[in-house]
Amino acid sequence: MECLTTDSLFNGSIRVKQNRSGYRFSIDAVLLAQHAMPSPNDTVLDLGTGCGIIPLILAYRHPKIKIYGVEVQKDLADIAVLNIAESSMDDRITIHCKDLRRLKQDMTSGPVELVVTNPPYRKLESGRLTPDHQRAVAKHEIKATLFDVVETAHRMLQTSGRFVIIYPAERMADIIIQMRSTGMEPKYIRMIHSYRDKNAKRVLVEGKKGGHHGLKIGPPLIIYRKNGSYSDETQTMFMP
Repeated sequence: MECLTTDSLFNGSIRVKQNRSGYRFSIDAVLLAQHAMPSPNDTVLDLGTGCGIIPLILAYRHPKIKIYGVEVQKDLADIAVLNIAESSMDDRITIHCKDLRRLKQDMTSGPVELVVTNPPYRKLESGRLTPDHQRAVAKHEIKATLFDVVETAHRMLQTSGRFVIIYPAERMADIIIQMRSTGMEPKYIRMIHSYRDKNAKRVLVEGKKGGHHGLKIGPPLIIYRKNGSYSDETQTMFMP
């Protein structure tokens, strides 16, 4: 492994090793974990787990769930395994280094109740590829497209299971189209704004496998105050 840094969340309750250079998690992971809201005893699948940050947050917040993280890049998967072991959560979190397009339900001992993902979001033809291969795979649709992610989520979910994704707001229509093409119904949308007077940069979308029509639009989530500090709601997401 290359040089790693150790970062902490929730006043040091979670400590996470990640590459000093290469792909590093962002606030998107915290936002997604906050809105996933698994029920007790749920089995959760995280597609594109990176260093394992989302499983770690979910396991910390929800002590009665089982989580599987899938990561196609071996160097990131190895870091995730290290983070899980050092957090003494290997009895509740399992990391698989695998192409998500080849996942089957036997990997999670049957269908799961919840799938979460903060997937690569840039199309290959959009923008320049970073020369850092790890970052490129994490941010561009090199190993998996949005359709691959949504189709895998549908395949792994039980009927009425939930799928929660965070994605660029400009591609919200793509999410809805892909969900409906696989038999998932969008049920909840929340736009995410860096500042109150700025356009939304991200969107959280929740879908339900086999769900009926009926979509709720949540209140906008504002990340920062005008002075650049976190908003009250954002601050609560980082509290132990």
